[in-house]
Amino acid sequence: MNDGGEQTQELSSTAGAITSPTVSITTAPIGAHIAIIDGHAQFFRAYFAIRGGLSSPVTGEPTNLVFGFISTLFSYIRSQKPTGLIVVIDAAGDKETFRSEIYPQYKANRSPAPDDFHPQVLRCLEALRLMGIPVLAIAGVEADDVIATLVHRLRRDGGSPRVRMVSRDKDLGQLVDAQTTLFDPHKNADIGLEQLFEGKGVRPDQVIDLLALMGDTSDNVPGVPGIGPKTAALLLAEYGSIEGIYEHLSAIKGKKGETLAASRDIVALSRRLVTLITDCDFAFDFADGRFDPTRCDLPALLEMLRVLGFHRLRSEASEIFGGATRDTSTEVIASTASISSAQRAPRKSKAASARDVDAGSLFGALLAFDATKAAHTIEDPSALGTLFEGAQTAAEPIASGRVLDTTIIRTESELATLIMSCRAAGRFSFDCETDSLVLPIARLAGCSIALREGEGFYVPMRSPEPATHLTTDAALALLRPLLQDESVGKTGHNLKYDYAVLLNHDVCLRGIVGDSMIASWLVDPTRPSHGLDATSEHILGVRPIPLEAVLGPKLAGSKGALPRLFHEAPLSIAAPYAAEDAEIAFALATMLERVVDERDQRAVYRDVEIPLIPVLSRMERTGICVDRIELGMQRRALEVRLAAVRESIAASAPWPFNPDSPKQLSQVLFNAIDAEPPGLGLRVIKRTTHGISTDSEVLEKLAEDPACTSELPNQILEYRQFSKLVGTYLVALDAAVRPETGRIHCSFHQTGTATGRLSSSDPNLQNIPIRTEIGAAIRKAFTASEGMLLVSADYSQIELRILAHLSGDPGLCDAFARGEDIHRAVAAQVFEVDAAEVNDGQRSAAKMVNFGIVYGISAGGLARRLGPTYTIERAKQIMKSYRARFAGIDAFLRSAVEDAKARGHATTLLNRWRPIPQIQSRNPGERAFGERIAVNTVVQGSAADLIKIAMVRLDAALCAQFPQARLLLQIHDELLVEAPAAEAAAVAQLLGEVMRGAMSLRVPLEVSSAIGFRWSDV
Repeated sequence: MNDGGEQTQELSSTAGAITSPTVSITTAPIGAHIAIIDGHAQFFRAYFAIRGGLSSPVTGEPTNLVFGFISTLFSYIRSQKPTGLIVVIDAAGDKETFRSEIYPQYKANRSPAPDDFHPQVLRCLEALRLMGIPVLAIAGVEADDVIATLVHRLRRDGGSPRVRMVSRDKDLGQLVDAQTTLFDPHKNADIGLEQLFEGKGVRPDQVIDLLALMGDTSDNVPGVPGIGPKTAALLLAEYGSIEGIYEHLSAIKGKKGETLAASRDIVALSRRLVTLITDCDFAFDFADGRFDPTRCDLPALLEMLRVLGFHRLRSEASEIFGGATRDTSTEVIASTASISSAQRAPRKSKAASARDVDAGSLFGALLAFDATKAAHTIEDPSALGTLFEGAQTAAEPIASGRVLDTTIIRTESELATLIMSCRAAGRFSFDCETDSLVLPIARLAGCSIALREGEGFYVPMRSPEPATHLTTDAALALLRPLLQDESVGKTGHNLKYDYAVLLNHDVCLRGIVGDSMIASWLVDPTRPSHGLDATSEHILGVRPIPLEAVLGPKLAGSKGALPRLFHEAPLSIAAPYAAEDAEIAFALATMLERVVDERDQRAVYRDVEIPLIPVLSRMERTGICVDRIELGMQRRALEVRLAAVRESIAASAPWPFNPDSPKQLSQVLFNAIDAEPPGLGLRVIKRTTHGISTDSEVLEKLAEDPACTSELPNQILEYRQFSKLVGTYLVALDAAVRPETGRIHCSFHQTGTATGRLSSSDPNLQNIPIRTEIGAAIRKAFTASEGMLLVSADYSQIELRILAHLSGDPGLCDAFARGEDIHRAVAAQVFEVDAAEVNDGQRSAAKMVNFGIVYGISAGGLARRLGPTYTIERAKQIMKSYRARFAGIDAFLRSAVEDAKARGHATTLLNRWRPIPQIQSRNPGERAFGERIAVNTVVQGSAADLIKIAMVRLDAALCAQFPQARLLLQIHDELLVEAPAAEAAAVAQLLGEVMRGAMSLRVPLEVSSAIGFRWSDV
């Protein structure tokens, strides 16, 4: 040991290692548990784990990487309590290391880092400086080489501390020994000697040869063609080393032997590229690596976290660095409970097609100082200048593997032990495996549980091996009290499905506290999919086991049918799949709920979306009664009208054509009169890549064009409306009626829209026309069941009321407060007449502006909707007068757009987020679209918040006061309830009270309610 002076000595290298002349490292006591963090690996991991929407509320800068990195760092410090902590980063770009000199193609396949990546790394370095955590960077070598040198020196002169290399980089596997492990903070898992052999099939001293043989596409290390990790591991298991392989090359027959013989030079080169230097030339005092909370500049760190908007992390920083006495003499290792089981399945590596995200150099060159001979703690990140010129990322930022312990629970004692662990943990992740995705008939095949990352349990109930595990009844007899216990928290992914499946077995799932699908959607509602597989790949970088691996490939010509059901799959295949589902849901919830909390979205997540899960599941289960006779009558009546429109179209067209053919319709409308085939010679409105457009907007413009004397555009619009109603609704609705219930059971989707509104499918009842003759006719087919009545309640002008609340405009607020006809009141203001003198045209214009302004209507759009008597200039004047009279609304609209531009997202009253990248676009049309989204999200999204609060509260109130009444549908701003006839009036009163009290706004919420047997009556 030394007292602060340098100690210089020459280090011997391991076999095959690349050496540099000298190494100068100063050692000092650093404690019993040293964590060496692979900085660039964690930066990339954090960046790609959380991709959307996070930005500073003060500066507007993106913060997803910073949040993910600091969250992970704090979590590691709190849970693992390291006595030493060092962060190592790349000082040179991929083309400025000795490896790129000996092989120019090394890492040449990397893509440039995203634009918002570099500034966030500087923020991380600044945070590390404020925490007093050293950051090492050495030019000419990579971070892995620096880590290797530190580990080697600690082993020689630092005693026997436990060293954790916080990284998933497979190259670092060559450094693993009895006291040195790799550690993945996201799985909270060490990879030591045993795990390395289980996962790779090699010892640490064989890792270099394994990598040399198989190559590495992410680093562009060539390897032997056709030799993958499994083949390489088998060769090393048989022959020990590369030298052993080539000594016995004659024994390796066929193509494999020929390829190895032809690849000697490639193997030698690859071996040099993957061998880590263990004696880099730099000086570092290990005393600087001791983790000492008193070194932290806590006030400056807290201010930085405040600016970034990380309120929860400020609390964690105060806890970690706030001066609490720290025991650095004892290593504290988090303990994990285990279940004794002879049926523990082997660890399974999860296959994925992409590579680790920890292999890219972060930095170009450290131009601010000479790092060729000394390791540097980066004191001022802003002084690094062109630090990122050479920064590149791995081609595919998805993890290459995931290790999971799977335990099959077969006996009552094992299940009882697992249940005790769930109760002790207070929260667990849960997933059902079933024999069908059709909810009414779906029965359990088994269920899986996860209590922590890296471990999952499967409770089989039906399988090809029924004698080896519990029956469904026996398992549920033990599980039912746990699943119905409100005090034990449950999470999962799409728990609405699991809730419904359990109801099929008379189990009412209670205590739902989280859902990773909902959390994923709240974090970024613009992502196209929030299914488990897509979310796992996007957030965790893990591609889960595909269902086809369990059930077999889809059968040809069977519309996606699989050859077997889940309970027919062998347990050795089914169990890892099922356990992984629960474990991934647990990992996703852990990560995503941090973001939800950091964004202060707890209210919308925990108080609205999560309680809504069982509400929607019960609505789907209940369904709504359908009068199929009435439905058939409506269909026949509409088909008669459709036939009449067809005859009118034939009479108006110059030649017989198919009105369902866009090409033929285009010819009829736009060809010249003397062309072949002849047309009406109308003005072309819009062209697309497929030709002349005949969409609804074009037809509406043609119908309003004074130059168009033909009725054909209007007739086509009417034809399309009737065709859609017949095909999409009347036929589809009849097919959707479930014979055993006589009801339609549609599906409600919480994650189906970016604004937060619910959507529905199978069938989509939300698209049935409102306030039209045909819409009323279709609704006539929906009825209450015998002895019951339908009770409907509808918010009045809810989006305008929310607009009044958000804008605080005195004129609009006063009109609502006085209970006036809002459209008449607005018309009186805009047209400067007394309210009593407002005519129907003026009221209609005001109504169009009132609703259109929320959706960013243009003057041209307003003119089209008001009719041919309104020119664009007149529409502009109406809008100008509206803005002048309601200046508060105009100010709010501008503010909503500016806020979204500054933050990159819009928020609702309950802080629901919607990223709006279009608002920063250089394309004027795309930017205008983003501006419309900004306003629409705030208003319509807040309306979604309101109706969902009302649904959750109404469901609870009905259960408590009118248990026979059931919430059936939510359609836009309307709630539909089925209640016993004798209770209908009281339910209507309750419905109004709950909906009016769902939120407290500046203006009163008005609710209109009605009671009837048919939906059309209410």
